[in-house]
Amino acid sequence: MQHFRYKESLSNNFTKLMRRCLLILIFFTSLCNFRSLAQCTTLGQNPSTAFPVCGTTTFQQSTVPICSSNSLYVPGCTSSASTNYSNKNPFWYKFTCYQTGTLGFTIVPNTPSDDYDWQLYDITGHNPDDVYTISSLVVTGNWSGSSGNTGTSSSGVNYVQCASVPSQNEPTFAAMPTIYEGHKYLLLVSHYTDSQSGYALSFGGGTASITDPKLPVMENADAPCDGSQVEVSLNKKMKCSSISSAEFFIEPAVATVTSVSGNGCNTGFDMDKVTLTLSTPLPPGNYLVRIKHGSDGNTLLDNCDREIPDNDSIALTIHPVVPTPMDSITKPGCAPQSLELVFRKKIRCNSIAADGSDFVISDGPYPVAILGATATCDEGLTYTINVLLENPLLTSGTFKISLKQGNDGNTLIDECGQQSPAGFLFFTVKDTVNADFQYSIKYGCTLDTVQFYHNAHNQVNNWLWNFDNGLFITSAQNPVVAYNTFGTHDVLLIVNNGVCADTTSGSIFLRNTLNAKFDATLLICPGDPASFKDMSILASPGNNIVSWNWNFANGNTSNLQNPPQQFYPYHAADYYAPVSLEVTDIFGCKDTTVLNLNILHNCFIAVPSAFTPNNDGLNDYLYPVNAYKAADLKFSVFNRYGQRIFFTNDWTKKWDGKFKGHDCEPGTYVWILEYYNMKSYQPVFQKGTTVLIR
Repeated sequence: MQHFRYKESLSNNFTKLMRRCLLILIFFTSLCNFRSLAQCTTLGQNPSTAFPVCGTTTFQQSTVPICSSNSLYVPGCTSSASTNYSNKNPFWYKFTCYQTGTLGFTIVPNTPSDDYDWQLYDITGHNPDDVYTISSLVVTGNWSGSSGNTGTSSSGVNYVQCASVPSQNEPTFAAMPTIYEGHKYLLLVSHYTDSQSGYALSFGGGTASITDPKLPVMENADAPCDGSQVEVSLNKKMKCSSISSAEFFIEPAVATVTSVSGNGCNTGFDMDKVTLTLSTPLPPGNYLVRIKHGSDGNTLLDNCDREIPDNDSIALTIHPVVPTPMDSITKPGCAPQSLELVFRKKIRCNSIAADGSDFVISDGPYPVAILGATATCDEGLTYTINVLLENPLLTSGTFKISLKQGNDGNTLIDECGQQSPAGFLFFTVKDTVNADFQYSIKYGCTLDTVQFYHNAHNQVNNWLWNFDNGLFITSAQNPVVAYNTFGTHDVLLIVNNGVCADTTSGSIFLRNTLNAKFDATLLICPGDPASFKDMSILASPGNNIVSWNWNFANGNTSNLQNPPQQFYPYHAADYYAPVSLEVTDIFGCKDTTVLNLNILHNCFIAVPSAFTPNNDGLNDYLYPVNAYKAADLKFSVFNRYGQRIFFTNDWTKKWDGKFKGHDCEPGTYVWILEYYNMKSYQPVFQKGTTVLIR
């Protein structure tokens, strides 16, 4: 086959070397042939014309036209520069999953030595030709160079087997993939060589179902115009190949069916509608269209070869041929710039004046100009016409659209050749809307109440408020919301009048956040002053604090924002002074905070002459006590050999009598203390000894 990876290492054997050279020559010769192949044009050889298949039948393919159209992405394989993957000599198959599960299928070559490759795609929501450009559509596949059966099975490999030479004997079966209900799939079967005897494709072994449970029936019958043709709609896609002569007849037998054709059968394999051509037009009245076994021994077959029941019938009514009036208009949306007219019968697209002169709009509160008219046509016919307006209609009003003779010399002509009579329809347009809102705030100390307002202008009759991303939602026009947290709050409003909608988002700021706070000297040595600074938090500069009430726990008070320094009496032991600050804002709201100042009885720095690190809670550590006023402190301890065994620059980190995790021997140790006195700003150097007692 065309695709291979050369995995064997070179040996000293000349025969093997020549064999590999021959393989490379074959590959490049094949590549040249591939480039000269014809494009694939036969039905079934492109994704858009894939064969429909069913899970209950075996699909036999005996001949395949030689062609190639596109290169392919193969997961885990196409990164190899020596490998070229393409849809050479392909056939494509399409199916829908009706029950989620695993997909099992087998491709059996008619000649066991043939080697077929395949790849499965999930094309749900995609154009079939997207398989050539969107790599993520690949579900699984197998490109092994080994001959024989291939497909998916419970024992298959859980990866896409890349191209290989036959001697490598790579696996030909992939693990059964999971497919999903409602998803649509394409299966590519490809064969590299230009000689092939065909294959059989069958599904089974997995838990998924690709068999449509809906049984085939005729769904509707209609005879437009003079009744010389009848269109029969089917409830699902059915095989074009199942149409044969004399399958349909009319009761009562006013006319006979002379031919039957399926829609889309020229470009595909199945159809959902057939057209019956009659020997003579049917006069107005009620009829039955019946189906029976034709010359092929069946009625119409679905893709699973299930037939419409023999002698089944569908009612048909022939109406007198009358002109098709301007029947109805689709309700205009918000600010429409086009109007959609709907007709009971199909209108000939070539009878529509492109400049819109078939129509005129009048009787509204303001003039409306027509820019043109368009339609989406199928075989030159359409049920709908879009009248394009020069400007969108933004203001409410009721208008009249009239049909008249256009610049092309006619009004509209239906599929039966009847010219539509002049007529008119009324339509109503609603105003565009605006979701802008207003609000007012009633401030409180623990709760703020906000009244929101929306003016119901332009017929707004529906409101949806969303506060703080779903914290509170209401449909009231003018809601009241109470907030117990201050600061910024998000607001979203959606309004509509049944046609037009608008959305506004914004935020409100509740500026009465009040949080009493101050900074102070927390450690106070005997005779030293304590300083205080107000740090109270305001929500905004406009929310002024109007009063401060300090209590310094030393008998003094103050109402200044930043009060003078305070002194505290000496005690024989450390104690705490609870200083409080109460602030009041312009709304009369108050908040209070308290800080405990540590009043020290001694700030003289000293190192003990002895300590006992025995964990009894008494004198267990050595450190410079009361070093509150020491800056840039350095404290070191040395043993009798002059080795430093402890160092810290934080006086609260104490020596526990250990060195490298081991207890030091009892004895005398030297310490050195260095620091700057924060009061005198003078450096201090001290040296001494201490005794470690155990």
